[in-house]
Amino acid sequence: MLDANPRPTLPNAAGIGYKARHFAELTADPGPVGWLEIHAENYMGDGGRPIAQLKALADRFPVSVHGVGLSIGGEGALDRYHLLRLRKLCDWLQPASFSEHLAWSTHDTGYLNDLLPLPYTEATLTRVARHIDEVQDALGRRMLLENPSSYLAFAESDRSEPEFLAEIARRTGCGLLLDVNNVFISATNLGFEPRAYIDAFPLDAVGEIHLGGHDEDEDDQGRPLLIDSHGRAVVDPVWALYEYTIGKSGPRPTLIEWDNDVPDFPTLRAEAARAAAILEGVPA
Repeated sequence: MLDANPRPTLPNAAGIGYKARHFAELTADPGPVGWLEIHAENYMGDGGRPIAQLKALADRFPVSVHGVGLSIGGEGALDRYHLLRLRKLCDWLQPASFSEHLAWSTHDTGYLNDLLPLPYTEATLTRVARHIDEVQDALGRRMLLENPSSYLAFAESDRSEPEFLAEIARRTGCGLLLDVNNVFISATNLGFEPRAYIDAFPLDAVGEIHLGGHDEDEDDQGRPLLIDSHGRAVVDPVWALYEYTIGKSGPRPTLIEWDNDVPDFPTLRAEAARAAAILEGVPA
């Protein structure tokens, strides 16, 4: 059962993915950074410097917890031990938000270090909804589900990704995390119009937006192939798609994701400042 007690909420401001190397600069001069996001699996231990620093940050910033290991779309049962550790983290941290991916990463007893895609069918929808219900019951809180970056489409899919996500949100009561960079990547790789995707997306269910960088490559036929790397600055077409999105949805908490080849803090703060400036220009 979801906990009815009031919880912290994310502000409609720019946030960054927290990295320990930025702790001193972040606490000294956060600039436009209004909130932080952590990866859950990095903070499931019982103590040490990472937990101490996170506790100090949680006294100053709203914190969002982003999971990467639940395998929401997997065919097997969710890992109960993983859920228990996640519940322990959320219980003491009391994050403003918890999110996971529409993907799978486990098979039998093995864990695959990737977020793998799903066909959009009724069977998949039923399984994902059941897993989300289980997560929300275990954590006692509403979760957000993130749209994936796609490199192929399944022939058996019988509905679009926005339709699939809208039905998931309707059945489970979960919210959605809209990764605008993932939309741009999928649109480029699969050949659809990204603004049409945004037009079809259930924006009223969006509790958080992600922006990040990607790598550019080519497939075997020489067509553009974008890879969701989180290792570069946000590119101008993604900024433009973001402006279009929040022009339709209104301001939403917006994260700069930069997880690989992490830059110095001033570079990351500048990306957050660009998102903050866009947010400030959008009517509530």
